[in-house]
Amino acid sequence: MFKIALVILSLIVLSHALGGIVGRGQKVTVVGKLTCNGAPAKDVKVKLYEDGTVYDTKMDTMNTLGDGSFSVNGSQTKIRKIDPKINIYHRCNHHSLCPKKVTIHVPKNAVGKGTKEAQLFDIGVLNLANKFPGETTDCIH
Repeated sequence: MFKIALVILSLIVLSHALGGIVGRGQKVTVVGKLTCNGAPAKDVKVKLYEDGTVYDTKMDTMNTLGDGSFSVNGSQTKIRKIDPKINIYHRCNHHSLCPKKVTIHVPKNAVGKGTKEAQLFDIGVLNLANKFPGETTDCIH
C-alpha cells in the first residue's frame, strides 16, 4: 500500500515538474467589483488559484480597494490547460468568527496562451449579501 502511494506521489511530482519544462505558458486576469447591500465592499480578500487535482496553487491575492474593485492575475506553464478560480473571503451580513468563502470558477476560454496574451475575465459587480451555490465558511485561508 505504501509503495503504491509513493509511486502515485512520484508521478504527480514528475508531471508537475515536466509541466514547467515541456508545457505552454498560460495567463489569466480576473477583475470585478464587490458590494455589500449596495455599498462598496472594501478590504475583502480575493485569491486567485489554479485548481489542481491534489492541491490548489495560489497565483495572486489582494484586498479589494475602497470602491470594492479588484484585479488578480496569474500565469503558469503546464501541459494541460489551467483551471483557475477565485476565492472571495467576506463578512457581508455575516458576524461569526470565520468569514464566508465564495468560489467562482473561471471559464477555460478566459485563459490566454503564452505570457503575452492576457485574457480578461470580468465577473462584473457582485453583491456579497446574496447567497451563492457552494458558499461555505473558512477560518484558515
